[in-house]
Formats: sequence, structure tokens, C-alpha cells
Amino acid sequence: MIDVVSVASEAFPLIKTGGLADVTGALPGALASHNVRTRVLLPGYPAVMGALENAQVLAEMPDFFGGFAQLVAGKAGGLDVIAINAAHLYGRPGNPYLGPDKQDWPDNWQRFAGLSFAAYEIARGIMSDGYRPQILHCHDWQSGLAPAYVRYNASVPVKTIMTVHNIAFQGRFSWDIFNALRIDHRAAQDGAVEYFGGIGYLKAGLQTADALTTVSPTYALEIKGPAYGMGLEGLLQARADALTGILNGIDDHAWDPMTDPMLPQHFSHNSTEQRAANKRAIEQRFDIDDSPGCLFSVVSRLTWQKGLDMLVEIADQLVAAGGKLIVLGSGDADIENGLAGAAMRHPGKIGFLRAYDEPLSHLIQGGADVMLVPSRFEPCGLTQLYGLRYGCVPLVSRVGGLADTVIDANEAAVEAGVATGIVFAPATADAFLEAIKRAIRLYGRDKVWRKMQRRGMKSDVSWDLSAEKYAKLYGRLLGVRDNDNADD
Repeated sequence: MIDVVSVASEAFPLIKTGGLADVTGALPGALASHNVRTRVLLPGYPAVMGALENAQVLAEMPDFFGGFAQLVAGKAGGLDVIAINAAHLYGRPGNPYLGPDKQDWPDNWQRFAGLSFAAYEIARGIMSDGYRPQILHCHDWQSGLAPAYVRYNASVPVKTIMTVHNIAFQGRFSWDIFNALRIDHRAAQDGAVEYFGGIGYLKAGLQTADALTTVSPTYALEIKGPAYGMGLEGLLQARADALTGILNGIDDHAWDPMTDPMLPQHFSHNSTEQRAANKRAIEQRFDIDDSPGCLFSVVSRLTWQKGLDMLVEIADQLVAAGGKLIVLGSGDADIENGLAGAAMRHPGKIGFLRAYDEPLSHLIQGGADVMLVPSRFEPCGLTQLYGLRYGCVPLVSRVGGLADTVIDANEAAVEAGVATGIVFAPATADAFLEAIKRAIRLYGRDKVWRKMQRRGMKSDVSWDLSAEKYAKLYGRLLGVRDNDNADD
């Protein structure tokens, strides 16, 4: 049995702002069948502390980045959790990163240095139950200092992995915080934490971790170049031998169209015609008319990265081509306003709900015809995986994990019966519109469309294969050749 602490700033169902939480919430369960025991280290946000069951205080840290803290272990949301109970850092409702003004909390450098430092302390053996992990699996910049603490502070017999979920978010702060980080000065001498004159949390993790992963094979290639590397491509080229791309999966129990309680009508790949009842439920929710036509959908943050400014640009043409559109999400004000305006211009054809709504996202996947994911870059993407699982045909740009998970419905793929979606490139409004028109034509070929839906629904989008790859990576780091046969 391999013991792992997964170090993360969010995990579903306890706290979620995006796909990171889905991954850190689902991966521990998938790893269990591969002789990996995972405890998830999370900041003690109110939602986390309120969910803990059978909580035990296993360590106290009287001087923890400006205040008193405890490490509290318990069960929550089906996860084995260690929470950092530090009210001065994490006792704030709402978004875990942003204040009421929608700006970053000014002490985020302390809050997430604390997360990394707590991981290091756990690896040192601070817990009163004697627990010490063999692996610290660190997710995104918020945990990026953990491998640096392990490398430069007192020696700890633990291996570290740094997983990049989105390299655009790097955790960059001014150099004047260095002395407050509690990291050995050698980290400065070696340039391990320095990044363009300041401090880079993600950069520190990428330079000092024993292994690096990202969330799709294509993204692992992309981030080694200047177009997608966001300034870190040189470091990633230098550490190419340590970098692996492992696709994300989804929790196929939580996302199961045959049992999902959020769906009025359950269905399988053999009964996709039953999706019609869900489609009508969505149309009613968004005030869309029930006239025939392809219903396109978006469930996303509304940002430039996600390419949704392009949707604003072509929304009128989508309707003119015979399509209908529903959008669930929030984000950039210009995109929100543009979509709201399109909905006003096309009542009954375009519906927009400015919100995050997990149950409604399930209903949309279970009833809409097409899920639009026109991202300019996308490390992995989970929305298209949910679409495949639910027969909501993904229409995606050919980048990152989108390229790795969706098989384009070109004529050869359609004839061979292997197509699972529509893929377009480059990520421009013109190419996006042509892909939408292609989807409308394919939708009109009923037998082809249903075959594509069924093929997508039979795709393996679970964590099974990816969890096996992570387990083997853990084993290699620890010198275990076959973790499935590891001793308890």
C-alpha cells in the first residue's frame, strides 16, 4: 500500500470553483483499487470544516503564518480529509481565492504558502497518529511551494509530484515576501523560487518536484513551447524527462445517465431517443421554443481562454443557420453582456443564465444536442467528457485534452463508425462557425447522429486507466515495480 497526501486548494464536493476540484475529489477513490491510500489536505474553509465527520485534532501549529492553526482529520464528502483549521487564513465564506470585491485576497501568498508548509510538516511527521506519507501529490500553484520546502528545509523521506492543471495560473508574488515563507535561503541562492524578479509558486514546484505531470498528453507537449508555456517553457524543456501527460477522467458514478437524480428521464447508449424529455425540460427552463433544431449548449466560465467571446461574435449566425443555444456560466462582463444581448435579440432561440448551478449542468448534459467547448487552450477539459458520457455531442477546438478525447466526425471517421464529436482548428470565430454549421448538417442525418452519440457514450472516460498510470508513477518514484502487487 502506498500512502499519498493530495495537496489541493479545492476538492469536490466540499469546495469547487472549477475542474481542479472534480479531479482532486474523484482521483482518490479511483486510486484505492490500485493499492494507493490517499488523504486530501485542504485549507479549512468554512464549507470544509462544517462537513468534517469524526474530526480529530492531530497537530497544533501555534505560529502558523500569522496565527494559530490545527491539523484536523476526518471524513467529508467521501474523502479522507486533513483540514488546516486556521481561521485567520481560511475562515472566509464564498470563493476560496477572491474577496467580496472579486479581487484576489491580498494575503493569498500566506494562505497558500501555509497549505504547502502544512504538507511539508505532515511529511515530517507532525501528526500525533504517527502518519507520514510516502508521496506528496501537489496540484497547481497553490501547493507549488511544498516540493521546495521538501527540497530545501530539513530532510524528509518523501517523494513529490507537481501536477499542472492550468499553467496560466502561476501564483506570482513580489520578492519581499521571501523571508516570511520559512524556506531555507538556499532556495534563493539556487533560483528555485525566483521568477522574473519575484517569486513563482508554480515555478518552484516545477523546478523542485521529483516528477511533473499535466492533465493530457497533448498539453504536455504544448506547454514546452512558447505558445502555451506562459513563460515556463524553458524550465519544462529542461525537465522534459520528468514530465508526463496523464488524461483526467470523470467520476462515472456521479455522472451516470442511467441513475442521475438530476435527470427527469434516464437513458443509456441504447436508448438515446429518451433524451428528448430532458431536452424539453431544458428548453422550458431557458424559455426556448420546442421547434425542431439542434440545441447547442455551454456550461463554462465565460472567459477569453474558453473562446466564448467568439460565441458572442457568431451567435446571430448560429440562429440563422437553424440552431438554438443555451448558456450556463459567468465570467467576463463583456461576454456576459454580449450573451445577454443575443438572448434579447433572439427570444425563444437563445437562453442565458448567469450562474454556477451543478444540478442544472447535469440536466444540460443529459438533454442538449451539442456541448460547445471552443477553448483557445485547454489543459484537459472535463465538460467534453461529461458530454461524451451523456450523449451531448462535444464540439471542441483541437487543443490540449480536447484533441486527445474527441474523435472528429470527418467523413472517414463517420464511415468507420468511430466519430464521437466535431473538432475544429484554428480557434477562430470563422472556423468555429463552420464547425457549428457542420454539426447542424450532421444532426440532420439522424442515423449518423445517433451512432455518433452511442459511440461517444461507450467511450471510457472514467478514471480507471488514468488512476493506473498515476499508481505506476508513484511506484516508480518509490522503487516499486508493480504497485498492484505491493505489500500492505
